[in-house]
Formats: sequence, structure tokens, C-alpha cells
Amino acid sequence: MTLRSVFTGVQALLVFPHREDERAVRDLMRRFSAAVRYAYKRLLEGKVREELKKADGPLTTLFRLNTRQADDAVLKAKAVLDSAKERGQDPRKVVFGGRGLFEGLKRRHLSGKRYRALKRRWKEARQGTLYARGDASKKGNPNLRLGVEGGALWLEVNLGERGRKARALVRTSHPHLDRLLERAYSGLPYTVELSLKDGRVYAHFTWAEDLPQPRHTRSGGVLGIDANAHPYGLALALVGPDGNLKAHRTLSLEEVDRAPNRGAKELVLWEVAHRIVAAAEAHGAAIATERLKRLRKGRRGDGSGRRFRGLQHRFAHASLLRKVHALARRRGVEVVEVDPRDTSTIGMLKYAPLLSLSKDVAAAYVIGRRALGLRERLPKVYQSLLQEEGFRNGALAFYEGLIRELEERRKGEKNPYLKRRWSRELRKAQRALGMLSSLQGSLGSRWGATEGRNPSGANPWRVLRVGLFLPLLGREVPRDLAPLKPILKAPGSWEGWKTGLGPHPGGGPPPVARADAVAGLPVGVGNGGKG
Repeated sequence: MTLRSVFTGVQALLVFPHREDERAVRDLMRRFSAAVRYAYKRLLEGKVREELKKADGPLTTLFRLNTRQADDAVLKAKAVLDSAKERGQDPRKVVFGGRGLFEGLKRRHLSGKRYRALKRRWKEARQGTLYARGDASKKGNPNLRLGVEGGALWLEVNLGERGRKARALVRTSHPHLDRLLERAYSGLPYTVELSLKDGRVYAHFTWAEDLPQPRHTRSGGVLGIDANAHPYGLALALVGPDGNLKAHRTLSLEEVDRAPNRGAKELVLWEVAHRIVAAAEAHGAAIATERLKRLRKGRRGDGSGRRFRGLQHRFAHASLLRKVHALARRRGVEVVEVDPRDTSTIGMLKYAPLLSLSKDVAAAYVIGRRALGLRERLPKVYQSLLQEEGFRNGALAFYEGLIRELEERRKGEKNPYLKRRWSRELRKAQRALGMLSSLQGSLGSRWGATEGRNPSGANPWRVLRVGLFLPLLGREVPRDLAPLKPILKAPGSWEGWKTGLGPHPGGGPPPVARADAVAGLPVGVGNGGKG
């Protein structure tokens, strides 16, 4: 099987609990950097690697390094030499520490603090390096070894002198941290390079993974995945190569919340990732997810509400999808990331009512179809609805009334938390009104798809969302989309709604309850309480 090598890295800050350990590591970095410069000169003189790295050689005796550290210094020097030759640069004119900093110091155009800062940067770049290769036979890295203790990640540094070692806490929030933890747990090899910057020691961990060529591709279908904060879980939709829905299910992530610590939480997430990839393998399908993005978590005092912030902060969306992607690629499952725009909106408007799906499964279905390159055309009944003057006027009247109510609520609100909530909801209502106002006979995109807004009109899916959900279903994100089925089945009109499905179009929730319904508050709650 053909293999592909993929290089991955993690940057971290090292925190030393003991000052003597930090001093010892900095001294080792200084000696190693000097050994690299010495080895570089010897390579220019024609010396060979085997002669320089031996136990009684100059690098071990002059710089007090063990044989593996000496060999790493030679390899680092050889890399600099090869790089200079590839660029057509004279190897004898290489400046360790950077030519730009060196020329700046030579010019003496600075003085005082600025000159001392430049000199410190030069010294750190020239003397602050330590490099150690990973080794599978040594279960990781023998000279710079990772370990997990007390729920924290530690780096043990071999000082190269009579078995002395120093320890430092590895502090990072890098997105690939979980993959680094996996290597530390499994004893897989990783390369480490330490560097000095602004008086601090940083570690850069890198490793190569040999990935097989994908065996399960989009030609066998796609398993679309939609992640949700409420209910907390994943929706999976198996889409055939022809774009039809073959199967669907949901996976709860509530067990993640019940995990007693971070390590247990990671194990649960990995278990879920294994189940997802196994499902894709069983059906010979690729995996499709929304493109990873930074989610808005909210903060106290922004008016979003304590419950909403709690749901968002527990959401392990990015962490879980990274695990799914990494595991799938290792097992030969193709991974596709699609544009996340409007997947939920299209699913709720088009597929949830027609196929009797939940909004989350419908969104996963849209993700799977988008990964197959299929466009989502606007149903003809929706096209007719958008062109009906009664629909637009009713929705416009609803939002105009809502804006007036929200302005009154905000004006009379004394609680600053709720006032921010009313302000946020007011801005959303104003955007909805603007979207509906821009629909002047044009259906936006020629395909009714979601590449954005055409100069000639509004995005039709988004107009439908603001025109149908809150005014007619009473919620911005309704869980039950079944009431839309009569509209979709009524040829070219929304007569189905007028035959007993509730208030007339444009009515929505009772006027006295509109603002409370929009803000997610119980009807009549307008004062008191914090966000």
C-alpha cells in the first residue's frame, strides 16, 4: 500500500518548577549551539559524521555531550550546510544567529535599551538551540522525553552529564496537543527542538506520520457529520454516491461531561472518533464535516445568558472533529471539509420537513451532499412563496412590530445584562428586516445555492429562514419542522398554512409575547435576573 508522509508540529512554552533546572537546560543549549558551529566548520574541512560523533570525539569531550547529542549536533550542522548549497550561498559566509541581526549589530545605529534588546535577540538566536531526534526503538525521544504526571505534560531533559536530568512543564493550547499526548502515551517517536525567545524557553515538537492512500472515498458515498451543542451530540447521515439518504443516526456526547478529568474526557472523545470511522469503513464511504472554525463561546456580561454560555463552553466540537480527521486518514478513509454556510438552514427548510428528519440529521445530510459536489436548488414552491407579496408584507409587518417592542423593552430595562440581550436581539431583528426588504422580486443566486449574495437580490435560503421560522413557527431555531410540509407540498403557494395550521402568515406568537419568545425568556419575564 502506498504511504504518504505528513509532518505535524506543536509549539509550547516550558515552565521550570526549579531555577537550577532552567539554568542547567540553558547551559546545555549554549553548549549544543557551540557544538553545532564547531561541527559545521569541521564539515567544511572535510570531516565525516562518524568521526565527529564518536564517544571520544571532539564534540563529546569539548562540549560535554553524550554521543546521541553529538550526532544531533552534526545533523543540525549538515542541514545548515545543505541549505546554503541549495540556495547557492557560499557556505563559508553562513552566519549563525541570523545575518540580519548580525548586520544590525555591526551598524551600531541603535543605542541604549534598543541596542541591548537587539544584542539579546542575537545572543538567543546564536546560543539558544537544542535539538533531539525521535527514535521508535527508544519509545519516543531518549534525550528530550515527554511524560504525563498528575494530569499534566512534562518534558524530561537529559543534561548529558552522568545521567543528570531536568524537568519542565509543557504549557500549550495548540490544536494538535491531543495528537502529541497520544504519542507520549504510546511511545511513538517525536523530534524536539528547544529555542530561546525573550528570555523564555520554547519547545517545538514535530513528527512524521505515514498515511495510506484513501481506500474509502466519495465514490462509495459520504458519511456527513453535524456537531451540535444542544442537544449535545453528533448527527450522522450516510449519503449514497447519487446523493440520496441511505441511513442516519445520532450519537450523544453527554458522557464527555460526566468524565472526571481531562484525560478521561479525551478517552471518551477518542472512543467516539473510533465509532464514527468504523461506521465509514463498514459502508466504504468517505467522511465529510464542516470546515473547522472558531466558535463564539460568549462571556459573562454579554447578555447571551448563563445557560447558553454553559452549553457553548462545554462544546468539544473542534477537538472531536480533529480526532475523527486524524484517525480516518490513518485508516485510509478520505476526509472532506465543506463550507459550513447555511447547511443547517437548508436542512431545516428542505429536507427536515420532506423526509421527517430532525434538523441536525438534515444538516448532516446537506453536509454529505455538499461533499459530493451537489448543489441545493431552491424548491419551486419556495420560489413561488418568495415572489408572493403577501408573504413579504406579512413577514415585514411582523419584524417591524418586533423591533418596536424590543426598542421599548430596551428603553425601559434597568438591568444591564438584560439590556444587552434586548440590544442584541434588536440588531438581529433589524438584520432580518433588511434582508426581507432587499428581496424585491429577485431570488438571489441563480442556482438558489449559498455562495453568498448576488448584487441583484438577497440569499433566498436566509430570507426564507427569517420569513418562516420566527413569524410562523414562533422560534428562530424550531425543533419541529413538520408544519412546513404542507407548504412544500402546496403547488406554488402557502395555502396549506391557511387550512388550520395556526395563525395567519405574519402573525407568529401573540404580540405581547414576541419579544420574550425571541429572547428565549418565559412569556412575561422582562425584568430581573442576570444574563
